Amino acid sequence: MTDALIDPQDKFHSNGFAEQPQEWPGLQRDMDPVPDSGEESYVGTGRLTGRKALVTGGDSGIGRAAAIAFAREGAAVAINYHPREQADADDLKTVFETDGATLVQLPGDLTDESFCVSLVAAAQDELGGLDILVNNAGYQQARESIADISHEQFDRTMKTNVYAMFWLSKAAAAVMKPGSTIINTASVNSFNPVEELLDYATTKGAIEIFTKGLAKQLASKGIRVNAVAPGPVWTPLQVSGGQLEGKLKGFGQDTPIGRAGQPVELGGLYVTLAEERNSFTTGSVIGANGGTGVV
Repeated sequence: MTDALIDPQDKFHSNGFAEQPQEWPGLQRDMDPVPDSGEESYVGTGRLTGRKALVTGGDSGIGRAAAIAFAREGAAVAINYHPREQADADDLKTVFETDGATLVQLPGDLTDESFCVSLVAAAQDELGGLDILVNNAGYQQARESIADISHEQFDRTMKTNVYAMFWLSKAAAAVMKPGSTIINTASVNSFNPVEELLDYATTKGAIEIFTKGLAKQLASKGIRVNAVAPGPVWTPLQVSGGQLEGKLKGFGQDTPIGRAGQPVELGGLYVTLAEERNSFTTGSVIGANGGTGVV
């Protein structure tokens, strides 16, 4: 049966968002509206049967959407998340259990190199191998001026978004077999930086180049490396310091589609980049930005 056509302008929440500040890192379960990561809607068709995936930032938002999509496509899934996000991770575990699937939870702080190395080993052990790595976890704090960005913020942004990606990719590449894939979460900010996200945008530019460079390095090992570059998507990043005060009302409203994205709208892109049938796609950055046209 073919799904009915739905105008993308009307498919999800399109009226802006109320101010709803949370302490970092924020919880998806406490947002209004709660982001849609595909809990009720994503239907798999076995495209990743037998695959073994580790998703960072997998408790909520885009990482959660990727984890749900992977599992419903037949993959075994482990997620990493900050320990303060345990409630969201447990909510996702319930979703998996309802589906008859098992979710491996591997909490920890990605700014710690030794933890990142142990995380890959733990995922490989728990899943019985590792052939999909999604570097999705991100840190984003909006500041009006470079003068307002502290050393501590800059350091955490770099370590979470860039260093962790390097540490995890290095460890994963050493154990992955030909046919495996690494998928990074870049951003519209990789190409068109928002002025109040200077440090975050800098890391996302680095992710774009890292993706393209690593793809060339790992091609001879049969490992593909790609990235998804989202535009404004409704996730806990936005309510836990990722937007300046007063900006949530208009969040995503300036896209050509006229609204922010929902995480579920990106889940299928991660599946597409992971599945074997797209074996000629590597070193690519796929945009999902509501029509801004920057990728």
